[in-house]
Amino acid sequence: MADTKTLSVTRLVRKMRNLLEIELGELWVGGEVSNMRRQSSGHLYFTLKDDGAQMSCVMFRGNASRAKVQPDNGMQVRLFGEVSVYEARGSVQLIVRQVESAGEGELQAKFEALKRKLDAEGLFSKELKKPIPSFPTKVGLITSGTGAALQDMLNVLGRRAPWVQPILYPVQVQGVGAEHGIASALDHWSQWQESGLPEVDVIIVGRGGGSLEDLWNFNEEVVARAIAGCTIPVISAVGHEIDFTIADFVADMRAPTPSAAAELVVPDGEQLQHKLQRYQSGMFRILDGEMRRYEMQLQGMRRGALSMSVDRVLREPLQRMLQAEKVMEDAAERGIEQREQQVVLMKQRYATVHPELLIDGRLEKVAHRKQLLNQILGKRLEKMEQAVLRQKSMLRALGPDSAFERGFSITMTSDGKLVRSVDAVEKGETLVTKLSDGELVSVVSSE
Repeated sequence: MADTKTLSVTRLVRKMRNLLEIELGELWVGGEVSNMRRQSSGHLYFTLKDDGAQMSCVMFRGNASRAKVQPDNGMQVRLFGEVSVYEARGSVQLIVRQVESAGEGELQAKFEALKRKLDAEGLFSKELKKPIPSFPTKVGLITSGTGAALQDMLNVLGRRAPWVQPILYPVQVQGVGAEHGIASALDHWSQWQESGLPEVDVIIVGRGGGSLEDLWNFNEEVVARAIAGCTIPVISAVGHEIDFTIADFVADMRAPTPSAAAELVVPDGEQLQHKLQRYQSGMFRILDGEMRRYEMQLQGMRRGALSMSVDRVLREPLQRMLQAEKVMEDAAERGIEQREQQVVLMKQRYATVHPELLIDGRLEKVAHRKQLLNQILGKRLEKMEQAVLRQKSMLRALGPDSAFERGFSITMTSDGKLVRSVDAVEKGETLVTKLSDGELVSVVSSE
């Protein structure tokens, strides 16, 4: 009777593999690479270890060829993959699909933070992009003086546009502090006169491919701001086509590689020559056609008007000229008559409103109103004079003078106070008595 509870080795290992793949699935694992073996088939076999354990890893050719970071002995990495069991040996291994340097996650976060910051400031705006000249004569190259990227760009420029002069500003493109050298080169060329540099039409700044750490200098803020502030158009050409840096977003143009930047910045000389040849051929065809057309016209004129005498040729134009002259004279005479009639009408129209007539009318109105005013004032003065006489008569009848004429008098002190009683005066005081025909001055001799 078969033992149904006993598993074969194959089934046990397969259960182990299924259990690991289902329970753990895909995950990230960090550690140090060791025992690296690169097979001729392209597969990578190595060990991932830390202080407490180690694990076998395999990275198959497809994933290895696409990896931006190539693992090597001693590297601290983060591996993304799936834990499985190699059934032939029953060993646990990590099937690696993606490799990052241990610090790449932190760098990616810094990249995204700086990208958001500069984008919010508007440094990526299309309105700030300077146009790349179509036919530059001098191209500035800011890159390593010993790198393959420089030779690639020089080869492309020499092949496509041998008349263009490339000018190198050598800088360090990798390592601590390299970003300051790159930014300084951009600043110096932006102020090329003060810096003593030759003038260029466009600048290519970049380097060849590498890991995120290798390209990181082009993700620094100082480089981004130097590109944004450069007065000369800048093309960013960093890494491979899949690589993107902050410099790519700020630059006036992004090229996937340094070689592609060189191809973008200058036209193809052979294509230009072919275009010129086509234009030349087209112009010759047009000129040949025009020459043939003018020659046919000339021949026709020779057979026509030019074959006649001068009198016959000019007879009709002279007749048209004389007719036009007669029409112009008639039109001029009619115009003069119309203007004369208009002048007569205007004289008649404005005769009634001549300034002298207007002034005479105004003077008559003024004289008439002056006469009316004198009459009104005379009557007003006569009435006022009669009123004064009446007031004067009443004053005589009712005033003090009439009392004086009837024999009354008024006695006053020397200071003009009216004396109403004998008690109001003192002995020796001077009194003035007013009569109808004058005044008497007296002195009180007794009380």
